[in-house]
Amino acid sequence: MFISEAYAQAPAAQGGAESTLVSLLPLVLMFVVLYFIMIRPQMKRQKEHKAMIEALAKGDEVVTAGGVLGKVSKIGETYVHVEVSNGVELQIQRSAVVQVLPKGTVK
Repeated sequence: MFISEAYAQAPAAQGGAESTLVSLLPLVLMFVVLYFIMIRPQMKRQKEHKAMIEALAKGDEVVTAGGVLGKVSKIGETYVHVEVSNGVELQIQRSAVVQVLPKGTVK
């Protein structure tokens, strides 16, 4: 009376592999965009920083991660001695060097 009868619907024809590829396409596109916008530039920066650190030489003027400016006085395997003033030397890790300045910047 009040309840109508329910009938099962016929199964819809599915594309199978085609619908799966279409549903994965946005995910793949997001990964490709993420790679070119974030991952690739970061890898390039890391490579440039590593090359800069390996090329450090005595007498180079550098900026550390803490913002300290100085002149490289000694270079070790993992540490660099930076002279920040006459007779004042700081020992820092090589990876803490952020930038190599042009000669004559630090006075």
